[in-house]
Amino acid sequence: MSQKDRLSKITETIIGCAINVHKELGPGLLESAYEACLLYDLSQTKMKIESQKPLPIIYKNVKLDCSYRLDLLIEDDVIVEIKSVEKLLPIHKAQLLSYLKISGLKVGLLINFNVELLKDGIIRVVNNYPDSLRPQRSQR
Repeated sequence: MSQKDRLSKITETIIGCAINVHKELGPGLLESAYEACLLYDLSQTKMKIESQKPLPIIYKNVKLDCSYRLDLLIEDDVIVEIKSVEKLLPIHKAQLLSYLKISGLKVGLLINFNVELLKDGIIRVVNNYPDSLRPQRSQR
């Protein structure tokens, strides 16, 4: 399986689980509630999942713990940043892109559960991903 196909399969699974959580809970809860429920659903898929994974910064060859934490890291390859806000703003996307750059990973999902239709709250963010390999936004 190619890296593109693998990442697409992982993100499709994450999005499917997020949709299930959103259908069950609806909008209006705290991020922590959505994270806990998404973590539970993803754990049923048997994928490797890390929650609140520390993300140190390397500055001038020194590893610094700046208290950054990834909401979820799936299969060591996809960062999931969970929000429950009125509207996703450019700063939310910039935050995830910064996490991707710091970690050296290529793909992240920004998921805002505070929307009527979850597909309107999902943004796929890529870091230096060749355009020809860029995953397409889910049509769910």
